[in-house]
Amino acid sequence: MPRGSILFPSSFEDFGNVEAVKKALLRLEQKSFLRRLAHGIYLYPKKDKLLGELSPSIEEIAKAIAKRDKAKIIPTGIMALNRLGLSTQVPMKTVFLTNGAPRSITVGRRTIKFKRTTPKVLAVKGEITSLIIQALKEIGKNNVTDDQLEKIKSYLRLEKREIVEHDAKLAPAWIAKIIQTILT
Repeated sequence: MPRGSILFPSSFEDFGNVEAVKKALLRLEQKSFLRRLAHGIYLYPKKDKLLGELSPSIEEIAKAIAKRDKAKIIPTGIMALNRLGLSTQVPMKTVFLTNGAPRSITVGRRTIKFKRTTPKVLAVKGEITSLIIQALKEIGKNNVTDDQLEKIKSYLRLEKREIVEHDAKLAPAWIAKIIQTILT
């Protein structure tokens, strides 16, 4: 595995039973070969000559967990706003909607929370449109500014029109109306 990989005991289930793998990972952590991010989550750290050991983002960790669990995730709230450049605020508690198990994982001083949601919410096809829908939900129906609409419009141009149209049908009515207005 390349440096920067996020590892789980289940990543090595072909090499032995879970307890033996956990013990081996613990030994590698004690030798500073691996770094433990959270219970059962390890990092094969990337090293930079100037910066030293590089840590993955909270989103990279969440995506690795989702991949392991074969679950779909969508960032919500402040994270969606931040990713779209609609807010400079970085959340300490990152929330993802998922079809996997609901839980919270603490990584350092930050928390990743997975909230179970309906299949309809996760049925969106576009990554950009899912962020836009979640960001608009966070902003609220009557609080969307013209400046925010302009930024959203520029992002919607990056997504294929048929994907945007599909995803707009899955969004709440007021968000669908905003998206349809932008498309015309």
